[in-house]
Amino acid sequence: METAAGRVVSVSASAAHGFSKQPCDEIRLLAGLGVEGDAHCGATTQHRYKMAKDPTLPNLAQVHFLPVELFSEMAALGYTLAPGAMGENVLTEGIHLKTLPTGTLFAIGEAVVEISGIRDPCKQIDALGKGLTKAMFGRDAKGGLVRKAGIMGVVRTGGPVRAGDRIAITLPAKPHRPLEVV
Repeated sequence: METAAGRVVSVSASAAHGFSKQPCDEIRLLAGLGVEGDAHCGATTQHRYKMAKDPTLPNLAQVHFLPVELFSEMAALGYTLAPGAMGENVLTEGIHLKTLPTGTLFAIGEAVVEISGIRDPCKQIDALGKGLTKAMFGRDAKGGLVRKAGIMGVVRTGGPVRAGDRIAITLPAKPHRPLEVV
């Protein structure tokens, strides 16, 4: 049962391993693999650090979602972010990404992505502005660590994704499991 909805602001991809991705008109999601033509596309981990440790790990970071609302928060701190700069594949609007439970489904047109976890901000973010990595961390009301660099997902059903597409959100059955770093 659908519980909420948001929308796609922009989509980005990059064939090369690097930090930022280039905005494009459309990305194509491939079931079990990720974004067609993106350096992180594959059934097993494509993250260089994780590949060096164990290249057989499943790829739980096939699609990176980032909320556009983060841009305003960072602008208030003096940082200017642009679509694709944080390495996201899908820039979203109207979804509180970090509050979703593991296993949440995003239906975007024909495509379906299952949310697998949260992105752990890395020091490469400072290439966009000194101190930005630190700004990607915060604390919740109970003092717990909050990561702001987006969430990751695994493609369950492939299809095209474009700016303006609606994102229908379906929560998994309870009990909900909080997002953990993938």
